[in-house]
Amino acid sequence: MSSTGMPIVMSSQKCGSLTGEAHVPGDKSISHRALILGALAVGETKITGLLEGEDVLDTAKAMRAFGAEVIDHGGGTWSVHGVGVGGFAEPEQVIDCGNSGTGVRLIMGAMATTPITATFTGDASLNKRPMARVTDPIQTLGAQAYGRAGGRLPMTIVGVHSVVPTCHAVPKCRDVRPPMVGDDGPTRQIAPRPPDERIRSPTAHAPVQDWATSRLRS
Repeated sequence: MSSTGMPIVMSSQKCGSLTGEAHVPGDKSISHRALILGALAVGETKITGLLEGEDVLDTAKAMRAFGAEVIDHGGGTWSVHGVGVGGFAEPEQVIDCGNSGTGVRLIMGAMATTPITATFTGDASLNKRPMARVTDPIQTLGAQAYGRAGGRLPMTIVGVHSVVPTCHAVPKCRDVRPPMVGDDGPTRQIAPRPPDERIRSPTAHAPVQDWATSRLRS
């Protein structure tokens, strides 16, 4: 039916099949992560199909500021020569992440376990957004965050300067011995904790112990 409301007779003809190639642009979220993980890796990381939007380009600049060599070969092909985990250098300038909330949060998390200090900012819109989603977790690791009221940018992150204790879940699972059946039923045996082991949380091994107990009761 036409736009005038009057019916119009229309006809169609058979046509050939639709063939060709469609080039799908890269994903922004994955592009951020590809650059950051490449900077944290040792050696060269080759990336194809990178989405070269302003947000991702700001992340590339940030990785350069942290000491990684990031090269644009054209056509969405990039290479990153990483510095390794813990190898980030302290940037000389403020890290400007533009309008990218994803970029600034990922970069903050990546640098927080390195003993360096970095200051982050963004455009007017990004500076209004709270950063607690990333600052709360990294502070539990020992990093420090100093920002404006409400946890907003500009913000300075002071990375962890000491080794973070771990719960050693895998060794604990390995040290759960097979049960021995006695007069009172199955008995669980777990290797004693080394005297020099320090666990920050008293419940750090609870999931492992609960798993072992449920296995022995089954």
